[in-house]
Amino acid sequence: MNPMTIGLIVFGCVFGGALLGMVARSILPNHHLSDESKAAVMLGIGVVGTMTALVLGLLIASAKTSFDNQSNALTEMSAKIILLDRILAHYGPETKEVRDSLRAAVVRTIDQTWTADSSSSPRTELAVDGAEGLYEQVHALSPQNDSQRSLQAQALNLMVDIGHTRWLMAEQGRNSMPTGILVIMVLWLAIMFAAFGLFAPCNATVLTTFLLCALSVASAIFLILELYSPFQGMIQISSSPLRYALAHLGQ
Repeated sequence: MNPMTIGLIVFGCVFGGALLGMVARSILPNHHLSDESKAAVMLGIGVVGTMTALVLGLLIASAKTSFDNQSNALTEMSAKIILLDRILAHYGPETKEVRDSLRAAVVRTIDQTWTADSSSSPRTELAVDGAEGLYEQVHALSPQNDSQRSLQAQALNLMVDIGHTRWLMAEQGRNSMPTGILVIMVLWLAIMFAAFGLFAPCNATVLTTFLLCALSVASAIFLILELYSPFQGMIQISSSPLRYALAHLGQ
């Protein structure tokens, strides 16, 4: 399921918990709603609330770190692509075909990752095609002197580094919020809001407050899931580094 669907489910569970608590208030005997009972319940809910806040904060920090790692890796790979193009340019005019292939690969990557048709399946990682073909093209060059041999070796090493970065991004892109933690988090939140509803009067102000609070909590879960999917959804990694690299290729 996509982050929006999960966010709506979280909203329904949390707000439903508040409504369930308000329904229970009208059913339970009065002695269950005494000040002593309220103090005991709120003491327990305070512990649950503290745990929820800590776990939610850790999840947001983890998701932001994952997003930043992907963004930094993309910037690093873009810089290496520019450097690779400059090395090939210094090799000589015989690398024109390789440089054209490199430029075409970058254009294809941008199109497939950021400007793909909305009807296509969503991507969770950077699309990079033709990398192995480029390596074969560089490896097939026939250097005529020590300078060209050195440049060829540098280009091959740089392509290996780019490939390493690419596959590292692919592996990191598989990170996601563990389902078990998400389920437990929603359970804790539903329990908290049920306790709040249990001791709250049923009026428009209270209902609106619970509605907005449930929406805020669901938005936080949505934000975490969006950060774990940096190449799709509302929060995406910018294509600026690759577009900047593209502007400098072939010069």
